[in-house]
Amino acid sequence: MKVAVLGAGAGGAASVAELVQAGHDVHFWARSAETLEPHIKLGGVAYEGKLGEGVARPALITTDLKAAIDGVDVAVIVLPTFSHSAIASALAGAGWSSSKPVVLNPGHTGGALEFAETFSRTGRAAPPVVEFSTLTYVARKYRPDGVTVSGRAKQLKAAALKGGSEVLEIAGKLYPGLTPVADVIASDLSNVNMVLHPPAAVLAAAWVEATGGNFTFYVDAMTPGVARVMKQLDDERLAVAKAFGHDLPNLVEEMKLLGTVEADVVDTSDFRAAIAGGEANKRIKGPDSLEYRYYKEDFGHGLLPFLEFAKIAGVETPVAHSLYSLAQIAVGTDYRKGGRTAEAMGIAGMSRDQVIQKVRAQ
Repeated sequence: MKVAVLGAGAGGAASVAELVQAGHDVHFWARSAETLEPHIKLGGVAYEGKLGEGVARPALITTDLKAAIDGVDVAVIVLPTFSHSAIASALAGAGWSSSKPVVLNPGHTGGALEFAETFSRTGRAAPPVVEFSTLTYVARKYRPDGVTVSGRAKQLKAAALKGGSEVLEIAGKLYPGLTPVADVIASDLSNVNMVLHPPAAVLAAAWVEATGGNFTFYVDAMTPGVARVMKQLDDERLAVAKAFGHDLPNLVEEMKLLGTVEADVVDTSDFRAAIAGGEANKRIKGPDSLEYRYYKEDFGHGLLPFLEFAKIAGVETPVAHSLYSLAQIAVGTDYRKGGRTAEAMGIAGMSRDQVIQKVRAQ
């Protein structure tokens, strides 16, 4: 398959490595020439870890979006979720066909809805959008031309906005291990980072600023108090999901499916032990500042759309509201400005049943 991978961070680099290994014809794009320059010099992406070791050499490495999407069958967007609206506009402007699928790896919470809404505001019909609940990889770029992959999801929740099973099949050929779910609300609310990051991001904010992130986020910051807050936030997520007709696993069960909690964990109610004991995440350091993506991404594009869904469903979410409000104050920002609001997702003023109808229409 001919694939455009859009994004040159750790997730994009890991995607290039996996897709090239699998024999796909890959175009590798990023907006930043500075980011791509080391890959151009190397002729590809150096990789190590769960995907093996070597250099993946895509057919094209470019900052030219039109060149990157020329003749490809599918575009895979591996960018921070706050970039989804901008890349939707850019793809529409570059002539992306409304009949060719786009894969958001990941879509996180509300990604497919926001992407489709932004694309359609250009006056063109939105393409089918496949949304993954979380990124396929636990990965970091420790060198400018390469990626270290410490984990690869065993199962990934995925849903399509338009296109149905046909486009999910295409996504599954690119990323084996997809688990289709009923609609993008189910994949939205299976976003583990929305629950996993905000409690410690807020409660360890002083530690972040004092140490510059010199602590392990999933071990040192996974204290009993943080775990209790996380459990309550997860209960709110499950309640909102249920209001939309979905019975979802709890956070630890979801992480077991992904492989970021060990498969032999029996007590899935003990968030602290299960999460701190996960091999894929245990060495990951904390955020180095309040500008880190846990603050930039998981509130305005995680908790905010979650709160919008909860409001539509009529479900009370006091813990989510508290964490969201405290983060805004601590970071000194208004997450609604440029955030994933109901308006941005194209669901403002809708009832719960209207939202369900929208996401299940094919």
